[in-house]
Amino acid sequence: MNVLLGDKFRFAAEVGEPGPLCRVGLWVAGKWLTCDDNVAYVPQFRRDVLDAAAWLRSGEGSPLPFAGVSAEATHRRLMQCSGDDEPGADCQLGPFRVLLWGPTTDNVTAFLFREEDRLVITLEFWREEHLLNHPEDAGTVFVVEIPAEEFVGILDRIAAALDAG
Repeated sequence: MNVLLGDKFRFAAEVGEPGPLCRVGLWVAGKWLTCDDNVAYVPQFRRDVLDAAAWLRSGEGSPLPFAGVSAEATHRRLMQCSGDDEPGADCQLGPFRVLLWGPTTDNVTAFLFREEDRLVITLEFWREEHLLNHPEDAGTVFVVEIPAEEFVGILDRIAAALDAG
């Protein structure tokens, strides 16, 4: 029993047979994020997904932090800041990090920006092994916009699918 939730060209999850461990495929902007590890430890993964949904439902999420800078350029700028020992005030990553859902998503760095009722998600693959196997992804920042309500609804349905077992 695999269930596909959402649109792979925006945000989608494919949830396999529920149990303590479950196959979970995630897609953002048409890219399969869980290509390196698609087995989730359900209690942690479910909690992380529900925490993200609650955070967004409460209206949280910061807008793009740099005036006049595109989402892709903002992602690159934040990535440059992440290597600094003491990043400047405009380079704090905490408010923007997203998809921190354990080993299934630790092969990407993703940021989320809220623009009123829409979310902008940027992501970049960083793991060397992934980039060797998928050289077309090297240095590419993927960007997608999705209504906040749609994203939160998919997160809720992921949790429900994981509960089905």
